[in-house]
Amino acid sequence: MRMSSTTQGILALVLGIAVFSVQDLILKQLSGDYPLHQAMVLRSLVALPFHLAIVWWFDGRLGTIVSPGWKKMLARGLLGFVAYTAYYLGLAALPIADSVALFFTGPLFITLAAALFLGETVRLPAGLAVAAGFLGVLLIVKPGAESFDLAAILPILGALGYALSMVAARPLGRTESAAAMAFWSNVCFLFCALALSALFGSGEYGGAAHPSLAFLTRGWVMPPMTDVALMAACGVIAAVGLTLLTQAYRIAPATTIAPFEYSFMFWAVLWGWLGWRDLPDMLGWLGIAVIISAGMIVIRAPQEQPAGA
Repeated sequence: MRMSSTTQGILALVLGIAVFSVQDLILKQLSGDYPLHQAMVLRSLVALPFHLAIVWWFDGRLGTIVSPGWKKMLARGLLGFVAYTAYYLGLAALPIADSVALFFTGPLFITLAAALFLGETVRLPAGLAVAAGFLGVLLIVKPGAESFDLAAILPILGALGYALSMVAARPLGRTESAAAMAFWSNVCFLFCALALSALFGSGEYGGAAHPSLAFLTRGWVMPPMTDVALMAACGVIAAVGLTLLTQAYRIAPATTIAPFEYSFMFWAVLWGWLGWRDLPDMLGWLGIAVIISAGMIVIRAPQEQPAGA
């Protein structure tokens, strides 16, 4: 029996999320020995031909990447770079489950940003869900407690950057393809990672004690081939995962499949436990549940579009 497009979309999304979760596992594993910018350079170089193939596959030609809007796509890529850099720096110091849960405040920030920048009206259920979601953040972060780590702010900043990049994608999407936007995001990742490497690659500013700061400022290290393969695998993972997610949102209604993005939490908890025996405490579990519930309400709640949209 042939599956419906919605079912195919859900399966593509869940598989794409599972693929992306492996990148988190790899980068957290490498964060104690290598700088983030070294892994990003190799990841972006490996991903480049895959992104070109994706543009050709989805757009039917490569000309879409040199459209008049390439500068705007590159600027959007900068937001994405800041978002994921902040997220992965936080991941170096925090349990995977906590980092992922805090990053999933993204839908809450998207709701607020859409209201501020796109003129959308947020209905009461979505507004209450946003407030509840940030209560969930406090349950995980526990500000003022002895266990509080400033690195917990990084995934939240990452979620804010991600939200702004997603909001920027809406007006760009009227003239640019998703594949072209992903290509320019990867280009931006590559050049920004090279810039960070030029600044910190010599190791002059290395030696920081905090895992997040060390992951940023550590100098380049000559890795064994097994670690080179892991860094390169991140490029393949990023390209394959993006293809699956793009296909999911292309063939199925976004409001139907978006809640399945929270399947990432399953992998985050699993990888955290298998790799480092990390599990959230009771408040952490409660915070995760609140953030997921709030995010799903926000995703499901209809938003009023501005006049003339």
